[in-house]
Amino acid sequence: MISFADLIALPIAPADHGILYGKESGQFGELRLPAGKEIVPLVVLIHGGCWRSQYDLRHIGAAAAALTSEGFATWSIEYRRIGDPGGGWPNTFDDVAHGVDHVRALARQFPRIDTNRVVLMGHSAGGQLALWAASRRQNEQSGLYRSNIPPIPLSGVVSLAGITDLAGYGALPGACNAAVPLLLGGTPAQHPGRYHSASPIERVPIGVPIRLVHGDADPIVLITQSREFLRRALWAEDSVALSIVPGAGHFDLIAPNSDAWTAVLRAVRGVAVVPRGSVSVQTGHP
Repeated sequence: MISFADLIALPIAPADHGILYGKESGQFGELRLPAGKEIVPLVVLIHGGCWRSQYDLRHIGAAAAALTSEGFATWSIEYRRIGDPGGGWPNTFDDVAHGVDHVRALARQFPRIDTNRVVLMGHSAGGQLALWAASRRQNEQSGLYRSNIPPIPLSGVVSLAGITDLAGYGALPGACNAAVPLLLGGTPAQHPGRYHSASPIERVPIGVPIRLVHGDADPIVLITQSREFLRRALWAEDSVALSIVPGAGHFDLIAPNSDAWTAVLRAVRGVAVVPRGSVSVQTGHP
């Protein structure tokens, strides 16, 4: 099982470009482009870390570089988090929305990016943010950020050990669980609307193909988060599949040297080509 120390010790190829997507501190991202000149799909990566400022996009760098080596452009976004000035509700969500929608500007600057093949992928808290971002509708507003054009169309979304039910997750013991009321400014009883707006499980149908990948030995985000989301999304008639990785922990899913990485690649490739109507639960590796 991969630990966080193992993960951050991995060598990381530097990003090709560091790009600002807004004027606030923390509104930037890292763009990596694969070798060659052909048009390529883009994976937008949203890192986890309990929405807390001590965890930044560097710990998802190895995953981004590995995806780029497989022929994907990658756009890893940073965002304001708990502990940052302005972090938490609603700015964390505004930043993610802004960073995802910046893909249009990236494609104008880097024409190799295929805006018809854009995948959102998030890990842990980033999985929650990716599913939330994929569910957005035109003119929906969590805070100050509102685009006058529809959110960027997506081929699909990949949630890696994603937190799908904020109220349920925050009710459990654990350091990461305790971050939920800090993110949303209070408990479900105090801010029911925020929990309803932010929890992916409350926002189904998401409306794009969804691939969930989860290790069955994850001690930080229990696999019940993905299982229950799968059940609710199926009921809402989303196109959704869950890949369960036996023996994998929390960080295996973003470590390219882990056995779980094959399942992650399969999920990304699956939605990058926009398969429709596939609904399944898969255990193990291809």
